[in-house]
Amino acid sequence: MMTIELIGVPFDGYGRDGHQARAASALREAGLVDALAPHSVRDSGDLSLPVFETGRGPQTGLLNERALLAMAEQLNERVATAITDEVFPVVVGGDCALLLGVVPALRDVIERPGLLFLDGHEDTMPLDVVEDGEAANCEIGLLLGVTGRLLTGPLAQRLPALEINGLAMLGQRDDEWRRRFNVGSVSDLGVWSRPLNLMRDDPGEAARAAATHLQANTNRWWLHIDLDVLDPEVFGAQGLPDYPDEPDGLDFGQLTAVTTEAVGTGGCAGLSVAIYDPEQDPDSADAEATVNLVRETIRALT
Repeated sequence: MMTIELIGVPFDGYGRDGHQARAASALREAGLVDALAPHSVRDSGDLSLPVFETGRGPQTGLLNERALLAMAEQLNERVATAITDEVFPVVVGGDCALLLGVVPALRDVIERPGLLFLDGHEDTMPLDVVEDGEAANCEIGLLLGVTGRLLTGPLAQRLPALEINGLAMLGQRDDEWRRRFNVGSVSDLGVWSRPLNLMRDDPGEAARAAATHLQANTNRWWLHIDLDVLDPEVFGAQGLPDYPDEPDGLDFGQLTAVTTEAVGTGGCAGLSVAIYDPEQDPDSADAEATVNLVRETIRALT
């Protein structure tokens, strides 16, 4: 039995009140703590973030900058401390920008860290290209150092934090969206990648291949689940209300096969789950499905 530290991220990338900022509390209400049993669970509560802002900030050019920077700093400290203490961090809530705190923390305490990234998008928009100012469209490019020349301030000092061969991507389906902005794929840079069309027929095999790649090139790796890797027809509490979601995606059975096969391969140092919006989930069905995904993933850890 291991010790798990549960860390809530009350962050919304658009600076809205509620929405993804309320995800951690909604998932707790849906039984998340019990889903981590029989392990010992240390619920350290939510991060303490500044009042949200909807404008772009001067250091990053991104929305809700003060909360974004505070989130990155606090996650950096909490995740690094947990791993040093041989505790397994489970980070829930917010969006993929949370990796701007998690991955530098891994780099600080693990020699050759890795990231298994499950997402419908590659998240590599340059800061001068991202049209809506959402940090969750940019974080992988910043972590790799392939973008970010416009970045200043404390976040710039922590980046880049991830090597090309320390990243494995699964489930992307954003070719058309990236083409609109003339943004290429990181697979062209040598990143290990299985987009949706190449992994949906055997998601378990794709997960084992991704984890095997990370085992060969890193010492330990982090599993990040952006729930928009799921088809919006089966998981509607993602994205922005009144804004069309990216069509297609995995179902929960396929995603569970990916996460359980990946962590069962060994080497996973921590887990994050992002993008859930409880305000688009009035009956909490998506919260319960997310909690079950976490439960099955934790059970498969080796």
